[in-house]
Amino acid sequence: MTQDLSDVQDVPYRTAAEPGAPVAPTGRFMMAHPAHVLALGFGSGLSPKAPGTVGTVWAWATFVLLQHHLDDLQWGGLILASVLVGWWACTLTARHMRVMDPGSIVWDEIAAFWLVLWLASPMGFWGQLAAFGLFRFFDAVKPGPVAWADQLFHCVNPATDPHAWRKAGWGIMLDDLVAAFCTLLVIALWRVWW
Repeated sequence: MTQDLSDVQDVPYRTAAEPGAPVAPTGRFMMAHPAHVLALGFGSGLSPKAPGTVGTVWAWATFVLLQHHLDDLQWGGLILASVLVGWWACTLTARHMRVMDPGSIVWDEIAAFWLVLWLASPMGFWGQLAAFGLFRFFDAVKPGPVAWADQLFHCVNPATDPHAWRKAGWGIMLDDLVAAFCTLLVIALWRVWW
């Protein structure tokens, strides 16, 4: 059961331990706070099917649009800022939704896939498509270290841990960053062997 957005207005002033039904992400919810816009990937996370994949496609499209306009230092700064600001946005949005790791939060996919595309560049379309497939595999299947990172902060409880939502924000970001590094490792090994 979900509640409408009118109930969300009070969420920032509630304690993290206060119970409440999860809040469904909608366009109205997204536009209620700048953190929601960012965390929901400028609307890509509102996709009813495979929001993580849609968010990754959004990341790919924006990378292609920006890749010739930003140098390495600017890309590094953008990705660092996207992780730090993304932690804040994911933390706040998850708290407002009352869900520790909502599937509609896709900023983690966006920041992580930008990292993959930037560090693996230069790549043509087919290389980027392969990177996309690898990243989606690691993010969705969560083998080994990705599963570890995904579960690291899932045991936090807002009722007993006053920092639970901050930890949840890092948890949201962390598993995708680990998936990005696994993707980069496979790409590096492929380049060495072939």
